[in-house]
Amino acid sequence: MGVVTNTPANTATAKSAQKRAKRAAVGDTRDRFLRSHVRLLGQLLGQVLKEQCGTKLFATVETLRRGFVSVHKKGSIRKRITLMQLIANLDLATLEEVTRAFSTYFNLSNVAEELHRHYLWKRNKRRNIPNESSFKETLGRLSRKGIDAEHIQRLLNQLLCKPVFTAHPTESKRRTMMQLLNRILSSLNMLEATRHKTEREEVYRELKSLVQTVWKTDEVRLNKPSVENEVLNGLYYYNTSILPAVPVVYRSIEEALKEVYPGHQFKVPSFMKFGSWIGGDRDGNPYVTPEVTRRTVKLQSMVILENYLQRLDELINTLTHSNSFIEPSENLIIIAEHNRELAREIAPDLSNLFLKEPYRRLLLVMKHKIKVFYDVLEQRLAGKSVELPESAYRGAHQFLDDLRLIDSSLRQHGDAAIAERRLKDLIRMVETFGFHLAQLDVRDESGKHTAAVAAILEQWNRTELQRGKFSDDYAALSEREKTEMLTRLLLDDEMPALDESLLSKDVQKVMEVFHCMRETHREIGLNAIGSYVISMTHTASHVLEVMLLGKLAKLIGKDSSGKLFCHIFPSPLFETIEDLHNISDVIEQLLSNRAYARLLHASGNIQEIMLGYSDSCKDGGILASAWNLYKAQKHILEAAKKHKVTCRIFHGRGGTIGRGGGPTHKAIIAQPPGTVNGQIKITEQGEVLSFKYGNVETAIQEITLTLSGLMYASRHIVSEPDKDRHQHLEFGEKIAQLGEYFYRDLIDRTEGILDYFYEATPVVEIGGMNIGSRPTHREQTDRSRFSVRAIPWVFGWSLSRHTFPAWYGIGYALEQYHNDDEARMREMQTIYKEWPFFRMLIDNTQMALFKADMGIAYQYSQLCSADETAKRIFEKIRFEYSRTVKYVLAVCHIGELLENQEALRLSLQRRDPYLDPLNHIQVMLLKKYREEEKTRDKEQENSYLAPLMRSINAIAAGMRNTG
Repeated sequence: MGVVTNTPANTATAKSAQKRAKRAAVGDTRDRFLRSHVRLLGQLLGQVLKEQCGTKLFATVETLRRGFVSVHKKGSIRKRITLMQLIANLDLATLEEVTRAFSTYFNLSNVAEELHRHYLWKRNKRRNIPNESSFKETLGRLSRKGIDAEHIQRLLNQLLCKPVFTAHPTESKRRTMMQLLNRILSSLNMLEATRHKTEREEVYRELKSLVQTVWKTDEVRLNKPSVENEVLNGLYYYNTSILPAVPVVYRSIEEALKEVYPGHQFKVPSFMKFGSWIGGDRDGNPYVTPEVTRRTVKLQSMVILENYLQRLDELINTLTHSNSFIEPSENLIIIAEHNRELAREIAPDLSNLFLKEPYRRLLLVMKHKIKVFYDVLEQRLAGKSVELPESAYRGAHQFLDDLRLIDSSLRQHGDAAIAERRLKDLIRMVETFGFHLAQLDVRDESGKHTAAVAAILEQWNRTELQRGKFSDDYAALSEREKTEMLTRLLLDDEMPALDESLLSKDVQKVMEVFHCMRETHREIGLNAIGSYVISMTHTASHVLEVMLLGKLAKLIGKDSSGKLFCHIFPSPLFETIEDLHNISDVIEQLLSNRAYARLLHASGNIQEIMLGYSDSCKDGGILASAWNLYKAQKHILEAAKKHKVTCRIFHGRGGTIGRGGGPTHKAIIAQPPGTVNGQIKITEQGEVLSFKYGNVETAIQEITLTLSGLMYASRHIVSEPDKDRHQHLEFGEKIAQLGEYFYRDLIDRTEGILDYFYEATPVVEIGGMNIGSRPTHREQTDRSRFSVRAIPWVFGWSLSRHTFPAWYGIGYALEQYHNDDEARMREMQTIYKEWPFFRMLIDNTQMALFKADMGIAYQYSQLCSADETAKRIFEKIRFEYSRTVKYVLAVCHIGELLENQEALRLSLQRRDPYLDPLNHIQVMLLKKYREEEKTRDKEQENSYLAPLMRSINAIAAGMRNTG
């Protein structure tokens, strides 16, 4: 069956041709700025190649570059064959240098694109061009919907947004390289701002020097990074961009509120928080030990305290008010008097100098209290056991009290304008980051907790006082029996004695994590640890087990007044299609459990539920994953409403479409109506951190996109909520069933598919890359689809240009629904226009389809040893690709992919001719690498390893989001 070729489709194709002709005739002025910088950096790289490597390498790179650009324009098969032969004839050293050249080009192009995004953002703001994701436009849309200032304030009061950084870096960029590329970005900015000829020449020389340094810097890690390396990589973004960006974002919100709702006074809470998994995510990663977690929270705390010390110095030089001209508040005078002796002790000379300057004297004391806290952390990080002196702050709340005291005093004597600047920024910082910087989530797999509880119950059952009370075989109990036993233990005030030294080493490690959490609460504060994420949550008992372990570690108990406290916040993670189907039952059982309800109330009555995008897509395909995640959110909110619990959904999205990625703003708005209840938590995967938070401007834009999306998606809190249309829901259910059936036919019922995956992609070789600390498989000896992690699963298919996890089954589902019925096609086109969920799904699919290349994927398929099997599997994928492209174009009513996403299309189109030679090189290297692996002496390194690793790096840089 084919797509209906009716008049509208032909019209769409004709309009596409007209658009292309117009662009060719007059050029795209919005793209001209970008093209000029790409050209400049490309020319500088060419000069560096000539000067540093000679004309032969430069000529080879240029021949390939120009040749593949020509192939893409004219589609010459003969030209492509000639270029592939040229690559085949290159010696290994030249091949590696050519790969490095293209990789460097991609890194430089990425910088130019980043600058272009900044340029468009500023230009649109300057020209007052509407931007749906800006605060002004978002608030304007809310205002036009009749939401007044009072309701906007109510909305602001209920917002919470928390991006969570993770260490899943399929983009393996080193910090050294990121710093160099940021300097190139700064130099390009200077070039745009400078008009004087001499100054421009100097900037140009600096740019060339930086490009040359990039060329001489190894972008491939020599050693596999430790978890602490990954922690430091994550912290790099805070110092580089996030800490300076946050106050700017809040000022933007306040300015937009004044503009859209003039005359109204708003109080904007600090509703932006940050989280991290780096150093706390131990699911399948044996290198994330409790000791690593202890070091992580200290390193994070030290980063934010250093920032506070710098900002306090700035305030000491700013708030130079004298008692001769102002009258501080009475409370400030009392506090200053209380700290007089401490000030003299800290710095007698400065204290006397600031004798009539109350703010400087108090700030000096505050700085000392922060420095003492910092010094104690530094000593503890070095392994010393030291207590916090009385002269230190006991936590961020005390520091915040002092800052607010200064703020109130300044406003009292007419200096509100001064309070609104650096002081307000610092208050924002402390409200956002506390003394912990980012809340560290802890994650482990449910089976570890089950095994630990079983071992503990077995020990208790064998003690004289408890003999016979507990089962010796906890795992054999039914879910009801497990829940009843755990409930009883959680409700009991007294717990049986436990001798942890008698437990196995594995169980001791599980228990030590909970002790580490309690220790962190004591040393840094309760906010230092976030959620306890339970991977592979299948039942309510999986959550209750974690609560029991927390109770044993004294994270649950009663305070001195007899009041119950609960300092552990479980976040069950539902990852597979089956788990998403069962989510209603599990959440209902959990929230109706009397012991759990009691603990939840004690911890604030907020239940976080995490949804796994990556594994559900790997399990059932993109349509089944997207649809079941959509339904799961509705079920979760229904259960939360029934039990009068506030629910926060934690979206475990990846960087790529096959792992739930895509534009953040649109993704938030496309969630089911009413499910974004003012609160959202989203993972930010390692591979997209440099793209989203590489510098201050980019971080401001990304945070703005996220917050504006949250505001608009939460509008139902203060206005009439939108509702899903029954027609849309029926359509979603139908295509999800069709898509899952077709995906499982390939993945579960096609003989040889896993062998194809391991041979037609570089996934095995990815395991040897020095990218992240986490293994590529849950069990290294298990090659099944269930063992391979979602990241290398998607990464392998992306590098080989199949990209099918992001689209396979969509073409089949749409064709089956269409069933050669023109009315059905018009219906799908209408649903695409009306339903944000379906529109985002299809628009994201376009990007994945555009990045796929069946011609290149075919070359990878030739690496398979079973020729007939490989041919059969590739043909299934290729046919579905063609069908999906046809139906996506028809549903979107366009003539070419990404026609309605022009900036993205131009970006990917610009990269394709440069990716082609890299893929050809990689196919050849994979073949030779594998041949040498069969015969090489194991004491010697495979001679093709280094160039192969570089090819993986280069293609990842070119495709940007790959895993």
